[in-house]
Amino acid sequence: MKHFFYSLLIVVFFPLVASAQENNLHHQSSTYQWPTDPQVKAKLDNWQDQKFGVLVHWGLYAVSGIIESWQICSESWIERDSTMTYDEYKKWYWDFSKVFNPTKFNPEQWAQAAKDAGMRYAVFTTKHHDGFCMFDTKQTDFKITNGPFSANPRADVAKYVFQAFRDKEFMIGAYFSKPDWHSQDFWWSKYATPDRNTNYDIRKYPWKWNRFKQFTYNQISELMHNYGSIDILWLDGGWVRPLETVTDEVRGWGAAIPAWNQEVDIPRIAKMSREVQPGLLVVDRTVAGPYENYQTPEQAIPAQALDHPWESCITLGNAWGFVPNDQYKSPTKVIHKLIEIVAKGGSLLLGVGPRPDGMVELSEVKILKEIGDWMKVNGAAIYGTRISKVCRDENTFFTQSKDGKTQYALVCLPEGKVVPKTVEWKGDLPKKGAKMKFIANGTTVKWTITGDKVIVMVPASFAKKSEYPALAFSF
Repeated sequence: MKHFFYSLLIVVFFPLVASAQENNLHHQSSTYQWPTDPQVKAKLDNWQDQKFGVLVHWGLYAVSGIIESWQICSESWIERDSTMTYDEYKKWYWDFSKVFNPTKFNPEQWAQAAKDAGMRYAVFTTKHHDGFCMFDTKQTDFKITNGPFSANPRADVAKYVFQAFRDKEFMIGAYFSKPDWHSQDFWWSKYATPDRNTNYDIRKYPWKWNRFKQFTYNQISELMHNYGSIDILWLDGGWVRPLETVTDEVRGWGAAIPAWNQEVDIPRIAKMSREVQPGLLVVDRTVAGPYENYQTPEQAIPAQALDHPWESCITLGNAWGFVPNDQYKSPTKVIHKLIEIVAKGGSLLLGVGPRPDGMVELSEVKILKEIGDWMKVNGAAIYGTRISKVCRDENTFFTQSKDGKTQYALVCLPEGKVVPKTVEWKGDLPKKGAKMKFIANGTTVKWTITGDKVIVMVPASFAKKSEYPALAFSF
């Protein structure tokens, strides 16, 4: 009966995965401020070279395969089983901590799959909005090291996740949710919890909010001091922000943002973190200013190229975390998104959610491997590039080397179609007498300019292939 109930909840709540992403949970900031710290600038430039990363969402929500955290938030767009009261539902969710026992926990599998995909940086959810900690914090008992997995020698999962990716030479990012719905200093049981915000007036109870700020500081300090080298502090929950950044535009989305200063003192957190982790990138996402070192549009790609650092965070399936029978994007779709994002000056952070037992689905591993097969031979047009003077011409996108001496054209081909004998594009044309190479095998290709477009001969070894995601050329 319990298994049937879990399955029913999965069916009932699966539509929320898409719904959550359509409810403007993260309203993107519209301005960017460049950092001034030389070490931060250097790390930011290095991060911009990587282009492709993985965001691993893993927590209590994997147990029943539902949307991460949001179903315990009481907002009008969220639906639940009507046979349970809201308080019963929250207790049911919190109690996952008593059964979450990932006995097949295998971060090495995750890291290898990401490496095989051509990814070069990783962000791991140390704590999502539900407050369950995937690291051995001393600030709360609501953590992976205080349940059935506590006796496992690798119970402090964040430690082993970070190390597995470090061993594959990835840049390391720690995802951390600023809101914590399990904390009595954020959602106080004295009052109802009507939305994602604190459920008490922090002007009336400043001592309580100050205690939450210290709790947040202490947890991030633990991550910075106890978990080795960290490159990125990826802060989620942009509605927890300084009052001065709350505009009328922002007030109009999602739940109402309270008219008081709901912030956790990011300047203090950043100062401490960078003393321990010099050059640390702080990504206080959607909060414009000195602590949003790069922007993070979610499940979207900007319409135009941007001349500052940014990253699109997009799921491989429909959900961030594990959902049984999720529908995954094809390798070609992911490659096309990556090409467009990079041509517009960004990076792709692809979301993958391990199963509750600690393994990544083999179907996802297969997709990642196929992406990597393309990246292995075409990565020169992706890694270490910057925006070109022309971004795109229809299905062709352009990048250039950091020194501006080499131009790249990436022609996205229709999925499921035979590779043509020739391709053509406008806008970014080779100079007269320039040598053009087909990046996948390094051969020189023939090309001609007719009017305002270049026509390029596809090498015979690729022409008429049954399918290929994209063709890359350098000139």
